[in-house]
Amino acid sequence: MNKPLWRASKQRVNDSNLSDFLKFINFKEDYDFKKIWKWSVLNPKIFWSKFWDYSKIIGHKGKKIIEENKVFNKTIFFPDSKINYTENILKKKSNNIAIGFLSETGLEEKISWNELYKNVCKVSFYFKSLNLKKGDRVAAYVPNKIETIICFLACAKNGIIWSSCSPDFGERGVINRFKQIKPKILITSDYYFYNGKKNNILKKIDNILKKIPSIKKIIIFPYDSKTKIKIKKFINFHKIINNSMLDETFERFEFNHPIYILYSSGTTGKPKCITHGAGNVLIEHNKEFILHCDIKNDDKLFYFTTTSWMMWNWLVSGLATGSSIFLYDGSPTYPKIDTLLKYCQDQKINLFGVSAKYIDHLKNENFINKNLDLDSIKIITSTGSPLGDESFKYVYNHIKRDVHLASISGGTDMVGCLVLGNLFSNVYKGEIQGQSLGIDIDVFTDQGDSAKNYERGELVVKKPFPSMPVKFWGDANGKKYHQAYFTKFKNIWHHGDFVEKTTNNGFIMRGRSDTTLNPGGVRIGTSEIYEQVESIDFVTESLVVGQNYKGDERIILFITTKKNKILDKKKIKIIKNIIRRNCSPRHVPAVIIKVPEIPRTKNGKIVELAVKKIINGEKLNNKDSIANPKSLNFFKNLKELK
Repeated sequence: MNKPLWRASKQRVNDSNLSDFLKFINFKEDYDFKKIWKWSVLNPKIFWSKFWDYSKIIGHKGKKIIEENKVFNKTIFFPDSKINYTENILKKKSNNIAIGFLSETGLEEKISWNELYKNVCKVSFYFKSLNLKKGDRVAAYVPNKIETIICFLACAKNGIIWSSCSPDFGERGVINRFKQIKPKILITSDYYFYNGKKNNILKKIDNILKKIPSIKKIIIFPYDSKTKIKIKKFINFHKIINNSMLDETFERFEFNHPIYILYSSGTTGKPKCITHGAGNVLIEHNKEFILHCDIKNDDKLFYFTTTSWMMWNWLVSGLATGSSIFLYDGSPTYPKIDTLLKYCQDQKINLFGVSAKYIDHLKNENFINKNLDLDSIKIITSTGSPLGDESFKYVYNHIKRDVHLASISGGTDMVGCLVLGNLFSNVYKGEIQGQSLGIDIDVFTDQGDSAKNYERGELVVKKPFPSMPVKFWGDANGKKYHQAYFTKFKNIWHHGDFVEKTTNNGFIMRGRSDTTLNPGGVRIGTSEIYEQVESIDFVTESLVVGQNYKGDERIILFITTKKNKILDKKKIKIIKNIIRRNCSPRHVPAVIIKVPEIPRTKNGKIVELAVKKIINGEKLNNKDSIANPKSLNFFKNLKELK
């Protein structure tokens, strides 16, 4: 029998926010998490209305909680509500630290709640002076710094829609994303660091501007806020702060008014522009922080993320709980393997969030915490990819014994979680503890029936929920939106994760059910790699898939060459360098193999899924649609992939 690795003490459960919330709503049943979740999905109007009150959201709630529609994603939550996201973020007035920052170089910066409020109001004033209006877009090609959050909050304050990319993205990746949303302003920095290397951001800007003519002005902040930058054609962020007035008006917008645009991986073409509403993300993030992570006023939150990952957006919302947030920019293991853990010790972090790959790396490097005082950490959240059994045990054996280790899973699609942790359930190795409150989660077989315990199936949501995207940008008739989530099961949200339920009311994640690459939990679209590889003169065609490898997924690239030329080390280096430069280091394949022929369907599409199944040792059931089925034989038992 699978014994629990950890359970919260009775005292901690009794003192938890979730216990307090249950008293607030006068919940009469036993405090069993599955019963609580069932009540929340059976009574969504009561649950979401009461949670609005409990989390003290500032704004006009309105009388109608849910405006139902037969079409899943046309159901609207809080249709007559009015809120301002930034007003909810900046409600704390104090000289205590609101945001702390650490670079891998050792550079540290901080800002108080009062300073944060003033700077956001000044940038808000500047945006208004440029005649930026509600619904305009601002793009940011930025490292994970305090200035980035100030600019985002100023946008949200004014009803301007934000969209960001981290500076490790190549020019093409940035253009493919931002060009679709036609931003008027681009915000950037002069450089960033990664793994001991200083990287210039500005040298990429001219090419980006040539391809995105909608950008009329560029705001730049120095990576080190104490330095001065003298670039005439850009607007200096610190001059805005020094010269602008305070705009302390907080106009309240519709609950569903867009706050930011995130991007899909771009598997089948250009990345989809997933647009989220301000109230939608605020109430969902409040719920996850307060009820699931047990975050309280004055706690300290640190998630290792970049500005491209939805966990950045999630972390920023943590400010609404009255907690301070902490940022890190750079390699998580530079200059030392325990850099992030030391940051947790020094800042007395309460919530520490990382990717599963980071925990796996510590485990694989045999890191044992002997000297760091991590007593302040009460919860470690892990996401991005499934956290394996051995990594669960590793955390408890070698990082911290008494800690709530919560594997969480959701995604860019809802900027939050569908399954995650809670203090009422035990922690078992390899399992996510339970469902997200108020979201009707299930696991379906291919036939659309609820899967039994330990039967693998598709993760679905059976009823509408607040943090659904409000739309896909540029998807006027909603066709892309529908295709993304509702083609497998009629009017049921299909999430694309392969999952199984357990007898503990937990979930075991078995990976993506489509062909999206997912190394280290970072979703990568194959089309972004194809675009680079097939521009190389000696390559004719390519196919890229993920291989399960040492508890993670690695990228495998197959190519055919012109005139059947040999693929030598020099050519492999050329391919990797081009992908690294124009996409990001995360896109670089672990193995590149020359093949005689790329398998494809009768319609001419390459068959990624068939190859992925073969190299992962899975049975291939159907070859009927493949035009050249014999080509698949090459991929069996490849010595390079052992």
